[in-house]
Amino acid sequence: MSRFVENPANVVEILDSDDEGGDEASKPEVQNDDRSLENRSFWKAGAFDIGPTKWAPSLGELEHARVHPKFLHSNATSHKWAFGAIAELLDNAVDEINSGATFVKVDRIYSKRDHSPALLFLDDGGGMDPDGIRKCMSLGYSTKKTNNTIGQYGNGFKTSTMRLGADVIVFSRSSRNGRVTQSVGLLSYTFLRKTGQDDVIVPMIDFDISKNWPDPILYGTQEDWSSNLKTILEWSPFASKDDLIQQFEDIGLHGTKIMIFNLWLNDEGIYELNFDEDDEDIKLRDETARLSKLSKKVADTQAHISYRLLHSLRAYASMLYLRKFKNFRIILRGKPVEQFNIADELRNPQVAIYRPQVSSMKEAAVKTTLGFIKEAPAIGVNGFNVYHKNRLIRPFWKVTSEGHSRGYGIVGVLEANFIEPAHDKQDFERSSVFSRLEMKLKQMQMEYWFVYCHLIGHQPDPGYLRKLQKNIDSPVQTHGEAFQQISPNPGHTANTKFDQSGSHMGSQGRTVCNNGMPTVGHPPGFQTGFDQEVACGDDSRAIDEICDENIQLFMRCEQYMQRESELKTVVDDLEKQVADTRSRCAELSSRIELMKRQKHVR
Repeated sequence: MSRFVENPANVVEILDSDDEGGDEASKPEVQNDDRSLENRSFWKAGAFDIGPTKWAPSLGELEHARVHPKFLHSNATSHKWAFGAIAELLDNAVDEINSGATFVKVDRIYSKRDHSPALLFLDDGGGMDPDGIRKCMSLGYSTKKTNNTIGQYGNGFKTSTMRLGADVIVFSRSSRNGRVTQSVGLLSYTFLRKTGQDDVIVPMIDFDISKNWPDPILYGTQEDWSSNLKTILEWSPFASKDDLIQQFEDIGLHGTKIMIFNLWLNDEGIYELNFDEDDEDIKLRDETARLSKLSKKVADTQAHISYRLLHSLRAYASMLYLRKFKNFRIILRGKPVEQFNIADELRNPQVAIYRPQVSSMKEAAVKTTLGFIKEAPAIGVNGFNVYHKNRLIRPFWKVTSEGHSRGYGIVGVLEANFIEPAHDKQDFERSSVFSRLEMKLKQMQMEYWFVYCHLIGHQPDPGYLRKLQKNIDSPVQTHGEAFQQISPNPGHTANTKFDQSGSHMGSQGRTVCNNGMPTVGHPPGFQTGFDQEVACGDDSRAIDEICDENIQLFMRCEQYMQRESELKTVVDDLEKQVADTRSRCAELSSRIELMKRQKHVR
């Protein structure tokens, strides 16, 4: 558990030795004070020895559970990707929509102390009262999960802020039960390291502004409050209490401001976040962009959002939430982010229904929209954008193996609320449910490919089609039965239908069966034989054949599970009928016995 400052900290002087080299425009200036870590690279900042414990409980006092400051760093390493940490903070702001939030601003500002860049998050949500901000910034606290929130001010706040910078200061204004409060909290890895702390100490101060002036809220003595203020002023970018009060001016009646400073550097001594390349964006440095010449295909691929979201926060934020907000905006460096759903511009979009076998979700149906990207076949981007509770978890997840053209240009979008995301919300927890989903998505992609690949100039693999033809009479769901066409683009099989064998019957592209072997006619405007399947070794083909067989077996298992569920329902109904019949028989027997007694009495 973290604790809050009560006594002034004793500062231990450690000489500063910033890294040298790198881009001079993005390299921080060397500071000669004791407020900077000796190593500003995130992945190296946790490499220090832990000394002996200094604190001992007083006589008759139990020692409290403590968390060493090194845990702040090790906990933050769960975020391998800096944008994943930013996404967690955006989640917290989006959750404030329930409290009336209409925006969250993300921007670069400069520290008043040393003019170094800092990262700002500002929202107009409900804000946090003194109790709320302590739950937000303390360790060992987690809020109850609800169905309509993505993240909570729990562990995610600490992991994300500490992943982006060494220090964070939070300002929050809240109105609860007629009382308006302002709170300031400082979580400083620099302070904890430089003062040799062996426990996470979080200085905080609160004000009551119900009477239109800041009146300190005391939970202990005035000296305790002043000690917290002194520590905040010494280790934050602000030099006076008035500077702190001034930070609430742009918050409004309620809201929260998060300032992350002492941002981390990369191994070259350059800021990990790139603010200089684009004045309306925050980027991660792309090493491949340094190459002097790129082929047209590579350049086109890097221009696609599937690649841009890896290095552009604006691109990533545009796809971060599946459903568009009605009265909420993400404002990145002064310009609103335009939300984007790639499903809206897919060619020949289809909807496949998947019913996961999850006991907690009865009759759940997950809709997956599949289609070709508009750039196909020029670039071969493929994969599934998988969301959880409206939040993007896995962008462009590839479920097929590399090395062949199956699934070329096919992208799918779905919301999988039946599986749990991993700790960093960049992947899902591995489970049997997850594995079944992966197999189902591959089956969807393969079915879509062999029905529609002619639309982008490809030909289905004859061997694979022959295998599918053999399965036509099997109880397994066949080609096309899982798909439902939606809003087709003009010229792309607008009146597509499927017969029971899964053959594609369209006005432009037609699949027929000759001696049990489907053949495909290519529609006008598409080049035949474009980008034929890349030859693979025997091992790759064997793996693909095993995967295909697994798909068929998986589909059979799903059918048997569904049949088992139906039979259980039938058994339950029959048992209920038997019980009703027995009850009726008992009632009739009672009546007959009563009638016999009445007759005997007479």
